[in-house]
Amino acid sequence: MSLLEIKKAGDPVLKQKCVEITKITKKTKKLLDDMAETMYANDGVGIAAPQIGESIRAIVVDVNKKRYDILNPVIIYREGSAVDTEGCLSCPDIYGEVERAEKIVLQYLTRYGKIKELEAEGLLARCIQHETDHLDGRLFIDIAQNIREEKNHKKRGADSVK
Repeated sequence: MSLLEIKKAGDPVLKQKCVEITKITKKTKKLLDDMAETMYANDGVGIAAPQIGESIRAIVVDVNKKRYDILNPVIIYREGSAVDTEGCLSCPDIYGEVERAEKIVLQYLTRYGKIKELEAEGLLARCIQHETDHLDGRLFIDIAQNIREEKNHKKRGADSVK
């Protein structure tokens, strides 16, 4: 596995709408593993392919020590609303309050080509929504309120919801 460079806000790849993955290859699986390693090395709980320069619909999320490799995600149901502080590996030391659905149902493709549905709530739902926004060229700072810079912010978990 390899650590990858995380693209920062302002990089054009972060504003692109990503393309669907049509074939899962060894390269795809290696990319997911490298994304996970990069996410863990940077204390994140989620990372999206455009954050490492790949404009494809792939995210990796790890909440409560459970890793999800998610390809071509589609949120098919949203319920409720919650506001919480988020940060992002592509926006170091920047935080803001973001309103997201409290519960979601996600349809996606696994790294093995299986179609699955995942019901998520709380931090997992927030993280998935944050990462899927990246796939549509949207950063949390595009929708956050009360944006602020904080050095040494204690991480508690959307790429990085803080």
